[in-house]
Amino acid sequence: MTGLPRIPQRWRRPNAALWYAPLALLLLAASFLPGFRNNGTELGGLPNRPFDALAVVAIALQSLPLAGRRRWPVACLTAVSLGFALDQLRGYHTLAGTALPIALISVASLVERRRRTTAIVLSAAYIPLAVALHRLGPGDPPSEFVAFYLAVALAWGVGLWLRNTRAMEAERRRRVAEDTRNAERTRIARELHDVVTHHVTAMVVQAEAARYLTAAPDRLDQSLRAVTDTGREAITDLRHLLDLLDPNHGAETTPPPVGKLLTLVEQTRRAGQPVEFTEEGAPADSAGSAGLVTYRVVQEALTNALKYAHGSATSVRVHHGEREISVEVSTDGSSTDGSSAKAAPTRGSGRGLAGLRERVDVLGGDFSAGPQPDGGFVVRVRIPAGSPS
Repeated sequence: MTGLPRIPQRWRRPNAALWYAPLALLLLAASFLPGFRNNGTELGGLPNRPFDALAVVAIALQSLPLAGRRRWPVACLTAVSLGFALDQLRGYHTLAGTALPIALISVASLVERRRRTTAIVLSAAYIPLAVALHRLGPGDPPSEFVAFYLAVALAWGVGLWLRNTRAMEAERRRRVAEDTRNAERTRIARELHDVVTHHVTAMVVQAEAARYLTAAPDRLDQSLRAVTDTGREAITDLRHLLDLLDPNHGAETTPPPVGKLLTLVEQTRRAGQPVEFTEEGAPADSAGSAGLVTYRVVQEALTNALKYAHGSATSVRVHHGEREISVEVSTDGSSTDGSSAKAAPTRGSGRGLAGLRERVDVLGGDFSAGPQPDGGFVVRVRIPAGSPS
């Protein structure tokens, strides 16, 4: 019973020989029907002749090779051409002559190396056939033979068109697959950047501060605990990302909700960054990708503040409206120790902000990021609420 399900699959395959065998048998049987006898292709005007043993050979040569036309297209065309020549020279004019254009299309669409040679040989072989038919027949004008040659050349052109169409479709699919892979790599790189950079930056800042707290055990313990908590959050976020990338992972995963913004702000504060957080309105129950992008915007902006404006006053404002979510993250121009806050793109790679711009553009929102007149930096984002994933 294990072999039975394979039969429908083979039947659906476009290159299965199972499709061509019925066509060959159909032409073979139809050629012997009384209503179709002597009603096939007639070239040269020879009178119709009753079927005899050679007629059976001519019909078999023209119809049966179609069963193997995909695997042996040149051999199929050779056999069909010989059968067609016998059919016309004897005056049988059978329905099996229809197999000639089918065989020509097969060779033109399937053969790669010997396609041109086959066309030249067939064209050369057609000349003596036309001469013989012209002499044996009532003397039809040469235009009839030229018209027939153009007709079979049209069938050859159809085969070439099918070949080019398949090649173009294969190239299109290859490009789509390549673009999909590149887009997936970009998405993975963007997610890794967003997840890892923030946590590692916070851990570096906290560990750096711990070096100067050896004389204050309580504060040192608090700073090391913050490093530990940040590391655990990084592991949790990385596991979440790996679950999303694992095709065999069956559990349903959800992006970080907007409600985790306060946790993100608290983590940044523990790293020594003064952050003022304001959230207006209630997050939608189903924010879609807008909630994740909002989280990533705040995460990236706070990461840049830690890296390039450590100690500067930072403000995070999030407004949840009925139709959109607006976010503004700004950093003052000077830090608490008197150093100047630098715009993130001038000292960093800018990959994070570029990734955020792409995320927001996909959702149809607006993104802007740039320095302020006082030397600080501000990120403003507007995202349509409820944007689909």
